[in-house]
Amino acid sequence: MNGRPVGILGTGKYVPDRVLTNQQLEQMVETNDEWITTRTGIKERRIASEAQASSDLAYEASLKALAAANVAAEDIDLIVVATITPDMAFPSTACILQEKLGAKKAAAFDLSAACSGFIYGLANASSLIATGMYRHALVVGAECLSKITDYTDRNTCILFGDGAGAVVIGEVPEGRGFRSFELGADGSGGELLRISGGGSRHPVSPDTIDEKLHYIYMAGRDVFKFAVRIMGTAAEEALRKAGLAKEDIDLLVPHQANIRIIQSALERLDLPEDKCVVNVDKYGNVSAASIPIALAEAVEEGRVNEGDVLVLVGFGGGLTWGAAALVW
Repeated sequence: MNGRPVGILGTGKYVPDRVLTNQQLEQMVETNDEWITTRTGIKERRIASEAQASSDLAYEASLKALAAANVAAEDIDLIVVATITPDMAFPSTACILQEKLGAKKAAAFDLSAACSGFIYGLANASSLIATGMYRHALVVGAECLSKITDYTDRNTCILFGDGAGAVVIGEVPEGRGFRSFELGADGSGGELLRISGGGSRHPVSPDTIDEKLHYIYMAGRDVFKFAVRIMGTAAEEALRKAGLAKEDIDLLVPHQANIRIIQSALERLDLPEDKCVVNVDKYGNVSAASIPIALAEAVEEGRVNEGDVLVLVGFGGGLTWGAAALVW
């Protein structure tokens, strides 16, 4: 990357208290724990309360990231929130978060790239710091997917959970920080993973509600095939751009959608499981929040050390994908 070196100064995560287990889902739809675990690796997920919105989860994660970075909210110049479950259509969740934090001088916007959103957010924010336009940015992935999940659809309701992860980024010493980003999209696959209702194409109406157009629709098999292919490809491309090799990876932080997709990426990159963060069993798929939550957990557990090479990689609706290579 050109310009001043930019890296992660602090991480934070927040997940709601309520746990929804596979056994509880067995009481709601025709499914069972063995089927869910075998196909997805998910054992439980966190569910926001009725009173909680994405900005509330983002706020809690952001406080931890700011504290870890030793940066005051007033010193944040930019807030980027990656989410597909904003508090409302507008104002942006980032603006709501700005007010909650008291980050009065921060520019703020939301970014929509589904599960790839956090990587897209990092790429945008870090480039603005590298140019010298800003000093510190707060990048957040926050989701309340339970609010847009149809709990009568056994194909999707087993997958999704709620949570938020946040990082503070800023200038770091030479030789540290982000080395490369790889972002991509294939709009021809947009129909495979979507919420059709509520926008200008299908505004809210009794019909869109009856047809359940405000819930997540996913063509699971097609998305799985795409994900298995693109996770490894995106990670390899980020490494190539950074001038690094697969053997250089100290820790892989993948999007937590499905254990089989993560395993396929490990095979592609010739990585052992102990060089990968896996928490899909605890939280399910938290979309844009999954990578920052996984990263924050790895930091909390002492799995990330100065000088380590990390690769963050994800895919999502759009279809989109993103990867980042960085030196901690």
